[in-house]
Amino acid sequence: MSAKLLKVVVVIFLLLVSFFTFPTRIDAFSSQFVIKGNTSSKLAALTFDDGSDGTNIGKILQILSSHQVKSTFFLTGKGTSNHSEAIKRIAEAGHELATHSYSHVDFTQLTASEIKTELAQTEAVVKSTTGHSTKPLFRAPYGSVNKAVLNTVGSVGYTKTIHWTIDTLDWKGLSKTDVTNRVMNNIVPGAIILMHTGVGASGTPSALPDIIRGLQSKGYQFVTVSEILNPPTTSRTHRVKSGETLYRIALNYNVTVDELVRTNGLSDASYIRAGQALIIPGKASLSNTYMVKPGDTLYSISLRYETTVDQLALVNELNNPGLIRAGQILIIPSSSKITYTVQAGDTLYSIARKYGATVQTLADANQISNPGRIFPGDKLVIPT
Repeated sequence: MSAKLLKVVVVIFLLLVSFFTFPTRIDAFSSQFVIKGNTSSKLAALTFDDGSDGTNIGKILQILSSHQVKSTFFLTGKGTSNHSEAIKRIAEAGHELATHSYSHVDFTQLTASEIKTELAQTEAVVKSTTGHSTKPLFRAPYGSVNKAVLNTVGSVGYTKTIHWTIDTLDWKGLSKTDVTNRVMNNIVPGAIILMHTGVGASGTPSALPDIIRGLQSKGYQFVTVSEILNPPTTSRTHRVKSGETLYRIALNYNVTVDELVRTNGLSDASYIRAGQALIIPGKASLSNTYMVKPGDTLYSISLRYETTVDQLALVNELNNPGLIRAGQILIIPSSSKITYTVQAGDTLYSIARKYGATVQTLADANQISNPGRIFPGDKLVIPT
């Protein structure tokens, strides 16, 4: 009898261990649902959803080029297949590419496997057409998402699900004036503006110049979605001390807990650890912090900032230089330089604006005699 009792006790123990060790649900990969950028600066992101026809892509690209504006295009797989040359021109002009599904089907009506197939097919055709990935940005067809969709798209690398702040409703065939007014009357700092490339959005090409000029007259600058999600941040960092809370740190710096959470990508405001480096929101300034992106290594970051892996590991108190994670904030040694590799479609003006510099300071720092002559692949030193 004692042997049987012992077996029962062992079985119950193993069941309890397995229950507490292996969670029944994993939401660690959930994609972040985004409506607007986390900034109080006058920044706006123009975004274009591309469907099966892409009729107005050429006109839109011409307008964006003439105003030196970069935007984000959410591409469907079918559209990319149907008008691949137009999609190539989007990439060659230096605009940001993101995914909008393969067949523009409501993802909430699909299984996880079907969602993954849609995303994989789109990624494959866009990559073969342009050489660029659509990750990590996803926009749901019809803006239709739920928790299951966010978990599934996040699990395959689409960490940001981009909704919108302003819906122009251009797909309804609204007039130039109506499309323009919907933007101008609803603009806020960090706004993500939704437009379309198709024949149904007939008012968009004529409204776009007025939108750009109108917002610029209000002091707005145009950036891509990735840039509006990660605007240049303050050089102020705070190293968490033992016993500190996010609330106490927020009080010390005259910011809110929510601002600290958003700026640092924290999923749990109650969990910070001693030694952790936090970015303190403030006046935009590119200086000595860097947010790790998917695919980064400490070596690649050290090359970008012309420092060494050892220096980065020392300053950031990293025990294992091989273990860094996307979203982690790294302090860059103050002696390091920021460098930038020129991309197709870049101008010295657009690079200067991106880094808060001037064309002249960039030209002087890089000994450029003709600011109009820079080429893809050139490495520029960004003055700090």
